[in-house]
Formats: sequence, C-alpha cells, structure tokens
Amino acid sequence: MNLKKQFMEGLLTQNPVLVQVLGMCSTMAITTSFFNGLGMGVAVLVILTLSNIIIAAIRKIIPDKIRIAMFIVVIAGFVTMVDLLLQAFIPALAESLGVFIPLIVVNCIILGRAEGFSYKNSVAASFWDGIFQGFGYTVVLLAMCIIREFLGNGTFGGGLLGIDGKGIQIIPAEFGIGVMTLPVGGFLVLGVLIAAMQWALAKTKK
Repeated sequence: MNLKKQFMEGLLTQNPVLVQVLGMCSTMAITTSFFNGLGMGVAVLVILTLSNIIIAAIRKIIPDKIRIAMFIVVIAGFVTMVDLLLQAFIPALAESLGVFIPLIVVNCIILGRAEGFSYKNSVAASFWDGIFQGFGYTVVLLAMCIIREFLGNGTFGGGLLGIDGKGIQIIPAEFGIGVMTLPVGGFLVLGVLIAAMQWALAKTKK
C-alpha cells in the first residue's frame, strides 16, 4: 500500500472526473454554488469510503456472478443513511441537491472503485482509496463551483456566505455571464479543466 501514490492518483493522475471522466451527471448539474459542490463532494467521499470498506471486507465471500448487485445493495444502504441525515440536519442542502443524492447509488465513481479497486484489495487500501478518490472528486466540484459562480453571478460562497447565503458579491451581478450558470456553462468549464489536466499530465510524462 503506497499512500503517496494513492493520493496522487485520486487528486491528479487518476482523478475520477478529469481523467476517468466519471460521475458527469452530478458534476454538471450541481456545480452552480459553493454550498452544493461542498455538500455533494463530502457526501460522495463518505459514501465511497464506507462502501469501499464493506466491499473489501466481504469481497472473498461475494459470488462473482452477483457482485454488481451486492455492490449496489451496499452503496444504496449508505446513500439512504446519508440522504436521511441530510434531510434531518441540513434540509437546505438536501433540498438543493434534490434527486442527485439518491442517484449516488448508481454513480459511476463509486461503482467503478468498487469493481476496479476495493473488490481486489484490502480494507486498509480500500479505505484510503475512498478518501483520496473522494477528495479528488470534491476538489474538482469546488473548482467548477467557484469558476461558474464567479463568472455567472460575480459571487463567491453561494449558499454559505453573504447576505441570506447568496454569496459574497465580488463583481456587480450585471457583469456576470449568465450562460455560465446554465448546463452549457458546466460543459465549457469541465472541458477546459479536462484539457488543462491532460496537458499537465502529458507535459509531466515528457
């Protein structure tokens, strides 16, 4: 188990969004405010880590033919717990994220790590894989949120900071690029980030 290697994979070389291009639905849909990005990122990190631990612990007794179904059952259990906890303690976030919390059950990042890593590795390695992959996912979400919110509304920290949680107004709202808060804005920002990551990785290899 190489923690430094796992950390670099989660954050950079095997980043779930910018390199593996997984979990696109939630990445596009909820990255319009800092609050949403932080909430979704932490939720995925927690669910991914816990799911990895359980799947790694029972991997030797799971019949190969039903492993995907077992993965979904484990993931669904943790998603339900997180969803209910958000509704109980952070209802504003639960309402803002809406259906995208239940949809974590079929999030490609979590299923992909279950199949590609935790089903083949120890509990300890799977724990750190969940932490680092979840962290990499969260970093990308926050980067997209900050860029889209700033360019679209001229604010920072939407949902958490400012008057009534509308964010800190950095530039006048009338100068904002409204299209950045729409789905096309998500595609544009994500495309630029993926291109930047691929350029950086290619330069590093050279």
